[in-house]
Amino acid sequence: MSLFSDVYYEVERDAEFVLRERGSKFFAYVYAVRGEKDIKEKLDGLKRMYPDATHHCYAWVMGARGEAQRANDDGEPGNSAGRPILRAVISAGLTNVLVVVVRYFGGTLLGIPGLIESYGGAALAAIGLAGRVEKFIEEVYEVSAAFEHEQEIHRLIAKFGARVLGSEYTEQVCYRVAVKAGVGRDFEQAVGDHYQLTGKLVVG
Repeated sequence: MSLFSDVYYEVERDAEFVLRERGSKFFAYVYAVRGEKDIKEKLDGLKRMYPDATHHCYAWVMGARGEAQRANDDGEPGNSAGRPILRAVISAGLTNVLVVVVRYFGGTLLGIPGLIESYGGAALAAIGLAGRVEKFIEEVYEVSAAFEHEQEIHRLIAKFGARVLGSEYTEQVCYRVAVKAGVGRDFEQAVGDHYQLTGKLVVG
């Protein structure tokens, strides 16, 4: 039994939302991202699109378990912009995502509670439009057998709902398969219990 969930969620599509609050405009953007290079490209793109904006505040979460996180207030009072955006991402249970809220100041001070509400609200609304898709943390195994025992590999693939990433036929048949992390140990044990099969963890 796994101590952690092997399920995580990413945004289904990029999305945007505009919030108007006492003259200020908040343009919220949600992007699926794969790394810091993606994040930089999206931020640079929005700065080119809105070069005269007052602030470009953002937050991102990366990693299947959301292990990497960052929030940036871009000149707004501390924790009044980036942190509410980050809270919106975390409350939606999303990862591998960047949310940017671009603000044009409208002349009326909103105060810190107003900023928190506006940035967080704009982020939540955009995230709601982005939708989410279920993903699984996976471990990758290579499983080999003599040709006459290839069917045993197929049985294990079916039993554990593994995804076939590729196969190679040399002196033996070798399958590269992805298994949900929660059943990885059980899969490894099942391979070990088959004297006809050999297997090893490639990526955990």
